Amino acid sequence: MLTARSEDALSVMHAVPSSPDPGATSLSHPRVAASLRDYLAIARADHWIKNIFVLPGTALAIGLSEHVDWSLTLIRLAMALGATCLIASANYTINEWLDAASDRHHPVKSARPAACGRMSARWVYLQWTVLAVLGLSLGWLLGRKLFLIAVTLLVMGLVYNVPPVRTKDRRYLDVLSESINNPLRFMLGWTAVVGTLLPPSSILIAYWMGGAYLMAVKRYSEYRFIGDPQRAGLYRTSFKYYTESSLLLSAIYYALSSALFLGVFLIKYKVELLLSIPFLALLFVWYLQIGMRHDSAAQKPEKLYKERAFMLYVAGIGILFTILLMVQIPALHFLVETRVISGQ
Repeated sequence: MLTARSEDALSVMHAVPSSPDPGATSLSHPRVAASLRDYLAIARADHWIKNIFVLPGTALAIGLSEHVDWSLTLIRLAMALGATCLIASANYTINEWLDAASDRHHPVKSARPAACGRMSARWVYLQWTVLAVLGLSLGWLLGRKLFLIAVTLLVMGLVYNVPPVRTKDRRYLDVLSESINNPLRFMLGWTAVVGTLLPPSSILIAYWMGGAYLMAVKRYSEYRFIGDPQRAGLYRTSFKYYTESSLLLSAIYYALSSALFLGVFLIKYKVELLLSIPFLALLFVWYLQIGMRHDSAAQKPEKLYKERAFMLYVAGIGILFTILLMVQIPALHFLVETRVISGQ
């Protein structure tokens, strides 16, 4: 453990330089060395709820499998979730550290310890390393395929955050590179059950585009909340090239793409799930309505649990999916029959 004096020294040595921008707010916060709680906070354990995106992969693998060893599946799923959470926390850690300078231009995030220059680089990178190693170790125990998917999830966090690539700063690529974590999570859940085959490409693309839709609505909500295009561009570089309309239009594009590939998957693999399409369409519309509110929960998806009616609806769709995966409705099979119409 460091003494108070040595922690103060480290905070001075590694503090993020103060921004010269007069709108920056970091100078209003005292330069006190970050506590252990502050370092744990940037791992964002409260964001682990997002890893619920692992579960549909597991559910689909179970639904399409002829035989399931439930005890083994539950153990592997718990380990896969643990690996996903640890790697996600590693990515959150590096994200908050590298975003410190730009966070000073955000009305709320400017109060974060990293943005205030209170954190030490050596402890941040040590925390990232420990979380990454633990997450990858759990993945390794679950087999080569799951380990490689876990490595990809970690690498995408670096691609998104670390210069000179830093896709986070690039228009549209910021959304697409971040949301690719959704199909990766889906694959982790799937691989916890099926260790040999990969999921169908159609469902992976649908999942990717669905995640891009959620991320685009988040960007749209953030942009509106800041309310000043110039300050928004200082906070997030990609915002220099966005407008409210371009973000909204991109969200609609991602939603349509997701629906298209989902339809391809459902017709090919489980036609009964087509009955869920009207409910999914309402889910997309409802989420956009949430994103249009001022200081919307869409900016912080981990806070969506406060939208109780919405979350109950999501749970209802999950139950509907589970039921439709288990039943056969022969009357719907005409939708996938191929018929040739001969001329007179």
